[in-house]
Amino acid sequence: MGHILITGIAGGLAQRVAEVLVERGQKVVGVDYRPVGKLGGLLSRVEIHRAKYDKTAIEDVFRAYSGAGIDAVLHLGRVGNLREEMGKRFDLNVTGSQKLLELALRYRVRAMVVLSTFHVYGADARNHTPIGEDDPLRAGTEFPEIADAIQLDSMAALWAFRYRDVRTVVLRPTNVVGPTVNNTMSKFLRLPVIPHLLGYNPMTQFVHERDLAAAIVLALDGPRGGHEGRGVFNVAGPTAIPWRTAIELVDARALALLPALASIYGRLAGFPHYLLNFYKWPCVIGDANFRRAFGYKPTVDIRTSLYSTVAEARAVQRGSWMAAR
Repeated sequence: MGHILITGIAGGLAQRVAEVLVERGQKVVGVDYRPVGKLGGLLSRVEIHRAKYDKTAIEDVFRAYSGAGIDAVLHLGRVGNLREEMGKRFDLNVTGSQKLLELALRYRVRAMVVLSTFHVYGADARNHTPIGEDDPLRAGTEFPEIADAIQLDSMAALWAFRYRDVRTVVLRPTNVVGPTVNNTMSKFLRLPVIPHLLGYNPMTQFVHERDLAAAIVLALDGPRGGHEGRGVFNVAGPTAIPWRTAIELVDARALALLPALASIYGRLAGFPHYLLNFYKWPCVIGDANFRRAFGYKPTVDIRTSLYSTVAEARAVQRGSWMAAR
């Protein structure tokens, strides 16, 4: 049995996937350009390497396991933090992903899963519901800051059908939430006061980290009988709900904002400008293709998905406040 290489191992989602794989007896190698603290429990069995995906150090990782072999690559390390300098994000997301794809081919990896995002579709008044994998990617027409994510996605999608020796699956999940996820949406939901735009209440989707981890493992294992199991697939949670309902489910106070003030709020709060459209227009994706091909079915209900995202963080905040008194 060969090793499974996971990029982005400093993140909560990648660590959850690693735990699932280790628990079932597979050998896991973790890579990240960020420092990774000491991991306990099942994760203590993961061999950790620090390497930028666009540098020669990442090839050294492949070379180190060339004897036993790297059987599969789970590229979960897309840089979504827009506070990172744009050139650095491009190097890691585009150049780095291209290098990983080339190494997967060179070292005869059998399968590769690339984690993209539903943000590439963009939120737009012209969007129909649900959005399928063949629908246009509108995000890049207005917001150049997401161009690297779109280029990564398109490159991996093209690769999936050009190089058939590696079964490549590109996943476009909706908003990923959960107690160990620290992305923009999870941070937003953890605020005690959450804004919404006056006159808008778009349908919004969420997928719990546990369900997305299961989806990634399903994509790794391969499709059910009769399906090729390569290409681009959307991944969603159990249902879509209005944004104001999401605010209610996390027990936060709602703050109504005039749309004209939204961009000012976004700049003050460090909120990516392109995401503001997601609080105006719908971007509801359909994942029937993934469910049919891989047998995926989310198991975490929407209430649990949202509340689990904030409960632990708020408990820590309360503890810090009590300690300071």
